Amino acid sequence: MDTVNKLETPVTSGGPKMRVPQPSMLTWEIIRKGLGYILQGKMILADSHVPASGHDVPVDFAGVGVATSGNPQVDDYVIARLKELGIQQVRLDFSYSDINSDASRLLEKLLSDGFSVMLHLVQPFEAAMEMENPSAQQVWSMFLQQVLEQFGSRVSLIEIGSTINRKRWAGYTTPGFLKTWELAHKEIKRRNIKLAGPNISDFEPLYNIGLLDILRTRGQLPDVHTNNLFCERSTEPERYDHRILKYRQATALKFNLVKKARLLKKITSDHQVAEIMSPSAFWTLPRILRLLPDGEQKQADYLARYMILCAASGALSKAFWGPLICHREGLIDDGSGTYPALERITHYANVTGNIEQFRPRPSFHAMKTFADMIPGRHYLGPLRTSHGLEIHAFSSKDTLLHAIWMTNGKGAVLADHYSLDDLKDARYVDRDGNQSAAIIALASESPIYLQWPISRSVTLKQEKSLFGNLSIQRHTDEKSHHAFNENGWSGIYIASDETEASLLRQGLNPSLIGKPPKEALLRNARNAIWTIPDPRNPERKLVIKQPVKMHIHKKLFDQFKLSKAKRSWNGTNQLLRRGVEAAAPIAFFEKRGDRSLLQNFYICEFVKTDFSIRDIFAAFNEGKQEYQGVTPSQIFPQLTRYLLNMHDKGVFFRDLSGGNILVTRLENDQLAFSLIDTNRAHFFNHATSLSKRLSDLTRVCIKLPWEKREQLVGMYLEGLNQKFTFKHRLPFHLYDLKVGLKKKFGRKAIRRLFKNK
Repeated sequence: MDTVNKLETPVTSGGPKMRVPQPSMLTWEIIRKGLGYILQGKMILADSHVPASGHDVPVDFAGVGVATSGNPQVDDYVIARLKELGIQQVRLDFSYSDINSDASRLLEKLLSDGFSVMLHLVQPFEAAMEMENPSAQQVWSMFLQQVLEQFGSRVSLIEIGSTINRKRWAGYTTPGFLKTWELAHKEIKRRNIKLAGPNISDFEPLYNIGLLDILRTRGQLPDVHTNNLFCERSTEPERYDHRILKYRQATALKFNLVKKARLLKKITSDHQVAEIMSPSAFWTLPRILRLLPDGEQKQADYLARYMILCAASGALSKAFWGPLICHREGLIDDGSGTYPALERITHYANVTGNIEQFRPRPSFHAMKTFADMIPGRHYLGPLRTSHGLEIHAFSSKDTLLHAIWMTNGKGAVLADHYSLDDLKDARYVDRDGNQSAAIIALASESPIYLQWPISRSVTLKQEKSLFGNLSIQRHTDEKSHHAFNENGWSGIYIASDETEASLLRQGLNPSLIGKPPKEALLRNARNAIWTIPDPRNPERKLVIKQPVKMHIHKKLFDQFKLSKAKRSWNGTNQLLRRGVEAAAPIAFFEKRGDRSLLQNFYICEFVKTDFSIRDIFAAFNEGKQEYQGVTPSQIFPQLTRYLLNMHDKGVFFRDLSGGNILVTRLENDQLAFSLIDTNRAHFFNHATSLSKRLSDLTRVCIKLPWEKREQLVGMYLEGLNQKFTFKHRLPFHLYDLKVGLKKKFGRKAIRRLFKNK
């Protein structure tokens, strides 16, 4: 058997084996060393959640993981896309079966083209399991020798270890990995090749501390410490990690991406290793789509923010993104719709799909823009890192650059932070590298880069709260947000272009709105709701909502809340960005300094609907078997899907009465639902809890008889793999009791009593 074939043969002792559970790499020795380091206070670093100022971002800071397929044209495609990205640093996973195979072919082309290659040597799972066995060690040594002789002198460094703290992916025991490392260290260092490792995933510092301490004792430290530095992959990179002592303690502990990077750098330095890098990180589309429908856009937002923060941290010598080409998380979609059994963070083995199907995603352009904008610059420091707003300053020989963004779903008016002269003179580049001739009015979750000549002195204004807690839907039909600030009124409106913006600014001027005409009134109670012609197209209508009555106690407590118009705007935008249908917002305006709390307007599209849930459920309550031709068997399953989707996306509506769910009849017995009166909704970065789901359902079902509640709520709970038991029924009984008492003793009941007298 020749060497190549021998390396491709699964390593076993005593014949083929089933994959068995592996003992944890987190041994008592590693725990003891890690806790000893922590208890000595060595993990304390003052203000480590904020980037330190005054360091240079390496020119070769950005990298990406690459692979190929059996088609040699993919090699050329990969190299062409790397050149388009402007990235020279690549990481290539290389395993036993790759010698003289597809990966070798790509590696030769990369080296010939002058790329700096980090060669990541990955053992097959079965081989890693057997590394306490001498025969497995011999095969590993042969593999090392062959690879190093063939490529060692030409690659930038060799990485050993692959997500070793993930036993179900890597396969190592602690003695087995240490033997793997010992053999690799010996072969690599005697050839004077740079060694990186041991490749730990996420932020689990016990592994970093314990393993580096063991390797230092053995005289086998790496030249570069590697850690796949993920941070809050399911939400946003700035967020404090709730997985460390849960949500309530997250804000106090402040374990965000920057803090994790800086602490890992400290651990690395304390163990006499000069350099740490993150060789892989990504955010998978299925994880994004749990909460947000525009997955590719959110992936690109995350990537840009992640890479900027890694650069700002000053802790990492390099930060690599994960697969260049991959269906689930790649910068380029391979078009296959498939994913291998083994996670690509452990072994990015090959590219699947046909080259004709490859498609660069928004994240590809976001990476290209970052690579062009940030590496090689000097980091001046963080200018804003609070209230969801991030502004980070970088400089080069010629330019001053500010990278600006908000956390997910939020917006900030740039004029609140910059002078108008600075905004007028800035050069604007969006996340994807597109230049804007017009001033960008709002910062959003999608980063923008503002640039001035280096001689320009740009000083931020003192922070304002004028537009504090502003929600926007950033990725919406190529429309942009505009700030309004005239005659004591402020607000936001959305337009497709400058012509449309001008029409809306004039036609919706809050100083000229006035009182609603009687013929246009839709409702006139606590709020006045009426229609007006759409300034963009008089044949269409818009809806205006204004509070007109407010009880004394509400006036007192609501002084500390956002205006009703702004709450409606925020709630609707948060629903839409989660893929929950609601009438599209157009604008909101509020009078500054208004103590009456009545001088504010919310404006949205007019949605023509057929009826509300209140209408149809009231008919069912009267014993009718259909309403406008719609039966319970038609509406209950469709409404169930709508409500499950809403709650799965982290929405707790809090005012889900039947009148706030509008229904439109479509073809083939299909129904469309839309929410109104959104100002009380709460939103989470995770699915809504069961208790809050039931709270919403009690309001929806108040008009339904119990027989119909059994059907609707039963369908809903079946979608959660639960049954409608007594504990689920109790909130409905309590809410029925509350409504009954309110009808009997509430304000309206008292008014009716005096009216009858």
